[in-house]
Amino acid sequence: MKVQLHCGVCHGKACLKRPYRPPTATTLSQHGSLHSNHISVRTAVIGLGLVLAAVAPSQAWAKSDPLPSWQDGASKRAVLHFVQRATAANSAEAIPVEERIAVFDNDGTLWSEQPLYIPFLFCVDRIRQLAPAHPEWRQQEPYASALRGDLNGLLRQGSQALGPLLVASSSGLSTEAFAEEVRRWIATARHPVSGRPPTAMVFQPMLELLRYLRANGFKTYIVSGGDVEFMRPWSERVYGVPPEQVIGSRLKLAYESTPAGPVLLRLPAIDALVDGAAKPVAIQQIIGRRPVAAFGNSDGDRQMLEWTRAGKGSRFALLVHHTDARREWAYDRTSAIGQLNRALDQARRQGWTVVDMAQDWRIIHPTAPAPGGPGLPNPASSTESR
Repeated sequence: MKVQLHCGVCHGKACLKRPYRPPTATTLSQHGSLHSNHISVRTAVIGLGLVLAAVAPSQAWAKSDPLPSWQDGASKRAVLHFVQRATAANSAEAIPVEERIAVFDNDGTLWSEQPLYIPFLFCVDRIRQLAPAHPEWRQQEPYASALRGDLNGLLRQGSQALGPLLVASSSGLSTEAFAEEVRRWIATARHPVSGRPPTAMVFQPMLELLRYLRANGFKTYIVSGGDVEFMRPWSERVYGVPPEQVIGSRLKLAYESTPAGPVLLRLPAIDALVDGAAKPVAIQQIIGRRPVAAFGNSDGDRQMLEWTRAGKGSRFALLVHHTDARREWAYDRTSAIGQLNRALDQARRQGWTVVDMAQDWRIIHPTAPAPGGPGLPNPASSTESR
C-alpha cells in the first residue's frame, strides 16, 4: 500500500472472496462381526488403517504442500526455498529463530484495497452514522461526497478529502469505544463491489504464507500505513497476528480520568504516519530488529523491502502485483490506490520476488473469514480458482 500525505491531519492511506466414515465397532456389530470367531487381528488392523486413512489426507496434504493456493512456479519456489534455507539445521544460510522476523504490509498485500482502502470505507460509514448531528455536512466537501457514497469523488479530492474524514470519524472516542466501533463494522459491513464482508477480502495465499512462516519459527508483524487501532481489534482472529505485533499510523492519544475510570482518548492530530521511509524507522523503533523477510504491494512499501534485503545473511523480499482484473483488480503504475511503479522497477533490478496474481495464485479470496482464527479452507471450497 502507498499513502500520499498532503495535510497535517491525515494518516493511513492516500490522504484523500456425505464424507467417508470408516467402520466402527457399532456398525461392525450390526453385521455380526464382533464375535471372536469372526474377527481376526488382520481385520482389526484393516479397520484401524481405514480410520487413519480418513484422518491422514488433510494432514499429509498440508505437510506436503504448505501453499496449496499458489500455482507451482517461480514465486512459490522462491518462498519455499527461502524458508528451507533459513531453517536448515546445518546450512550456512540458516537464520537463528530469534532473528526470524517477517513484516507484511496490509492493504493490497494481505487483503484487497480497491476501489478504496477498507479503513476509509469504515470512515465513510462512520460519517453517515454521525451525519444527523451535522446537517452542514450535506453541503460541505468531502462530507457531501461521503454521504452520497461517491467514492470516485473522494478519490478526486485526494488528501483534502480523506484527512478530514478520518479525523471527523474517529477523534474524540476512547480507544476502547473505537475498537468496539471497528468490531461492529467489521462484523456487519459489506464490500461495495463484491458484497462480501471486509475480512472475506483477505488473500487466501497470504493466509497460507503467514501460517507457513509461523510454523517454521518466524514471528510475523503487520507494518501498515493504515490506522493501527483499526487493525488491532481483528488482526489476530483473521491473520493470526496479535495486536502487539501490528504497527501502523496512529492518532495522538491523551490520558483522561473519568468517573468510570481512566481512558485514552483519540485526538484530532497525527502522532505517526507509517508509510514509505517511515516504515523501516517504525520497525527499528518498535521491533528493534531488522526483518529477514518483507512483503508489500506498492511504492509505499519500497523502503521496507529495500531495508530488509540490505541486511546480512539470507534475506527475502516479495511484491504482490495486482494483475487479475477478472478475479480481483489489475493496476500498478498509474493507480491512485496502491501505486506500484518505482518498487516494481527496483524489484526487477535487484531480484525481488514479484507475484503475478493472475498467474501465480490459484485462489484469491477464501469463501469466508475464519471465525476462530486464521483459516486454511480447502482450496476447492474457495473463490474461483484458475
